[in-house]
Amino acid sequence: MTAALTKPDASKPASHASATTAHGNGAVGAPGLMPTEDLTRLLTELIQIGIALTSERDLEVLLERIVAEARRITCAEGGTLFLREGDELKFAVVQNDALARRIGERTMKRQFQGEPVRLDRPSVAGHVIQTGRAVNLPDVYDLPESSPYRFNWRYDAKTAYRTRSVLVVPLQEPSGWVLGALELINALDASGQVVPFDPRYESLIHALASQAAVAIRNTRLEELSFKDPLTDVYNRRYFKLRLEEEARRHLRFEQPLSLVTLDLDYFKDVNDEHGHTAGDQVLREVAQLLVNQSRSFTIVTRYGGDEFAILLANTPRAGAVTYAQRMCGVLERYPFHYGRITASVGVATLPEDGQSPDDLVEAADRALYEAKRRGRNAVSTA
Repeated sequence: MTAALTKPDASKPASHASATTAHGNGAVGAPGLMPTEDLTRLLTELIQIGIALTSERDLEVLLERIVAEARRITCAEGGTLFLREGDELKFAVVQNDALARRIGERTMKRQFQGEPVRLDRPSVAGHVIQTGRAVNLPDVYDLPESSPYRFNWRYDAKTAYRTRSVLVVPLQEPSGWVLGALELINALDASGQVVPFDPRYESLIHALASQAAVAIRNTRLEELSFKDPLTDVYNRRYFKLRLEEEARRHLRFEQPLSLVTLDLDYFKDVNDEHGHTAGDQVLREVAQLLVNQSRSFTIVTRYGGDEFAILLANTPRAGAVTYAQRMCGVLERYPFHYGRITASVGVATLPEDGQSPDDLVEAADRALYEAKRRGRNAVSTA
């Protein structure tokens, strides 16, 4: 086991279920019972894992890694991370090797993420969140009638899975607020058989969950400070930080870096004719179109007013121009409620158009103004 965070092995699709799920025979690590000498090593690693968690900025990646680390430590076949939203628990992460192999990761996640768990109904995860105390069950189908929670067998029935052992811990902030729960499913021994979770794992996973809760809170707060409140894409502040990072990476690895600046044509007319509420709606729709039509690692930002800046890492000029032309077409064809919307777009690339981040921005701006001079609804290069 390495001390740094690791992603699930791509050859073993990671997916999961909840205190209402799952089992199989794909192992994630070593046996279900932990040798005493491993405890000290795991405690040391836990500190380094916590440091790695707090450095992760992407919330989705952070949540997946939390579950992956917990599964790796406990040799769990599956894992679920619930986040509290009002009176419901949402399946934020679903990992389960056996289910992913049998029905596919996408299908598995769709089955669970579409059905949140209500806190006003008895469930293992709900009980953990409401009490702040961990639950370790050798067999979820063997709960006594006096138990304060129930196992929802419907998830198992729906996926033809068999959940046996379950360890659920709260994601509790230092203030005491429980923002979710981490659920581990079916500990596996060296032969791949399902066994109960070793009780000595409880304190380890509880500590990991506490670190995770702080990391989740900080990442959420950071996302709020880096997001444009109207469009929910990144703001200018985040753009500048990422531009500096990507420019340094460009210099180090000599990979091309492109910037696409996009300005809506005659947007003032929308505000003048239909009001600012209509204009806000158009900006939200444009932002969503840009995000939906871009790769997950493309940085889409609202640069100001009706202007957007899109950062394309490791993308040469030709690729950036193709992207820009595609975005122009997407906007032109989209049936906006308030009429046709087009955009003027500028493209610039390092190293062709400069050496620094400022050079890249200035070159993209020049190209944008050239697109407007050419009559708008066009793409120009620096």
